[in-house]
This record gives sequence, structure tokens and C-alpha cells, in this order.
Amino acid sequence: MQHTPQQKPAQHGGSQARINYDQRPMLVFWETTRACPVACRHCRASALLKPLPGELTTAEGLGLIDQVAEFGRPYPILVLTGGDCMMRPDLFELVERATSLGLPTALSPAVTPMLTQEVIEKIAAAGVHAVSISLDGATPGTHETVRAIDGHFDDTVAAIRAFSEAGLTVQVNTTVMRQNLDELADVVKVVTDAGAKVWEVFFLVHVGRGTVVDAISPEEHEDVSHFLWDASQYGMTVRTVEAPFFRRVVHQRRAGGAAPETETYRRLNGRLLELMGPPRKQPSAQTSATRDGKGIVFVAYDGQVNPAGFLPLDLGSVRDRPLAELYRDDETLRRIRAADFSGRCGRCEWADLCGGSRARAFAATGDPLAEDPACVWQPASVTEQVD
Repeated sequence: MQHTPQQKPAQHGGSQARINYDQRPMLVFWETTRACPVACRHCRASALLKPLPGELTTAEGLGLIDQVAEFGRPYPILVLTGGDCMMRPDLFELVERATSLGLPTALSPAVTPMLTQEVIEKIAAAGVHAVSISLDGATPGTHETVRAIDGHFDDTVAAIRAFSEAGLTVQVNTTVMRQNLDELADVVKVVTDAGAKVWEVFFLVHVGRGTVVDAISPEEHEDVSHFLWDASQYGMTVRTVEAPFFRRVVHQRRAGGAAPETETYRRLNGRLLELMGPPRKQPSAQTSATRDGKGIVFVAYDGQVNPAGFLPLDLGSVRDRPLAELYRDDETLRRIRAADFSGRCGRCEWADLCGGSRARAFAATGDPLAEDPACVWQPASVTEQVD
């Protein structure tokens, strides 16, 4: 049974947001193209060397950027992703429009021979807010097994360092999977040494080619979340994708809560201390109460809009209706933003701050409002009913 707002238990971490997510997202992801020369094993998309038919034209892309600006201030961050956004010949024209409007603009390029030092300097000079680079292991063997390109590990670390030296904020994206679980502490060392300022850790959702990669267990998701709290004490901001339960862990640890006594957590934390020494900084862990469809919206290469890149729920097309209308008016998104969930997520005292991965709920059940099967938390109301 769905809880009405009056029936919901008291919420934790409920400080008032500075952004009204009913009216505007914090992040707009635009999949500028599906074209990408890298065929990563866990990617939600299928890589191609040429654009797919129906890709937004330059004029339509410029119009989409105008639509993002129409959300008003504070403007959403526009993330130009792919595929590989560098495969768009008009990329810098798009960036110029976005930056001229005052939109904070980020790029998510693939590491390929196209990403030369000259191009990196051109990106830095274009007013780009930040770039994100994917690194899925601390060794060539692990990373290149995922990326399927020899030499890609060294090229990726070099790209992180080059963007950092060019003065850009660099975010490193790492997808947690069975294959790299025991290298996560080593990834922290590689990423910090290369100069990255943000580490964004993706927790697998089984869509696209991600269905062939081994996901970790719910208990290990919890262990990794506690480990990420520890990792946030070494000078990087740590964020997660499709793991909003990390915010619960952050609040619990900030309040003096204990780390788990599991073998996996002790192994990860022990390796982190071995490589990095004692914690050096105050924890820097992102806890904005966003989720798929709440503060986040995704525009596909052909203008179709989804709540997020891992949640293929069709909301309509920017070719037919303005993005702001699609985001604000969709009934499912309204329920997501209201934390109107079923199962444990609907009864959870952390529902507003966390709310579970809507993409994982949809992948597991076909219902974007169902509970997140990767979360181990038992809400207080559930425990009381069992007792």
C-alpha cells in the first residue's frame, strides 16, 4: 500500500533544498550522440562508429540548450555526454551557445586518439565547467578488460592529469563490479595522484551491456558505501550514481555511526589506510537529495527524454514539447519527487534523502516506484511490524 505524505514516517536528513526539484533539475544530461569508438562491457548504450539516424541536428541541439536555460536560475548543469561527445563535429558550437547563456557546462569525453593535448587546451579555453573521465580499475589488466583497448589505462591516467594541469575540474567515473571490487582503494590512489577533484562511483544497473557484468551483492553495496565515506577524507569529493543509500550512510557516519564489521569492508578500509595513510581532510561526500527524475533528467541522442540514463522510461520528446514541461508535468516523475514508493522504500525514514535507485527498481520489477533491491536497510516501520 502507498503511503500518503501524512502517513510517512519522520524523515532523516531533511534540510530544505536550495533548488526546488519540482521546478528544475540540478543536472541535465544530453547524450549528444551514440557514436563512440570504445565498446565498454558495462555501458548502458551500444557503441557505434557513426551517428544513429534521428540524432538531433545542430539547430535542434542549440534549441535544446536554449530550453535548458529556460528552466531559469539557478541554471541546471548541462552535461554533454554520449557515446563520445567528441564525435559531434559541432561540439564546440554547442559549448559556445551553452556558456554564452551562462549554463554551467561539463563534458564527458571518451579517451581516444581524438583527445589530443591541443583539444584538451581548446576545451579548457571554451569555458567548460568540468570534465569526467572513466577509469574502471587501478591496473591496465582490469581497466582494459572493461574497455577492450590495449594501452587505454595509461592513456586514461594521462588524460586525467592533462585536464587537471589545464585547470579544469576533473571528475573520475568508476563503475563498481565484481572485477574491480578489491582495487577500489588502489583507484583512490591513482585518481588523487593524477589530480582529480571528484570521484563519482557508479553502482551497476542491469541495462544495455551492463547486463553481462557481475554486480556485487546488496551487502557489498553497503560495505562499499562505508568505504566511500572513508575515501572522501583524502581531498576528493565523493559522489555516487544509482546508490542513493550512500547518503544514508554518510549521515549515519557523520552522526558517529559505526562502520560494518564485515570482512569485505575491513579489507577495503585496510588497503585504503595502507596506501593513503590516516585520513587527512574533513569528509567531502555529496548528499544532495536527488534521484532519477528528481533533480536529474536525461535527453537521448534523438531528443527522447528519460528520468535518467539508466532509467529508460519514455517521457516524450523535446522535438514535441519543451524539456521543462516534460520534466515538471509527468505524473511518474511527480510521484518520484514526492517519494511515493512501494515496498521498503515507501516505508523508509530515509525516503526523501535517499529514495533508492529508481533505475534499479525498474530494471528488477518493471515499476520505477518499487523498492531498490540493492539496499539492505530495513526501515524502522518494517522492523516494528516484524516485531
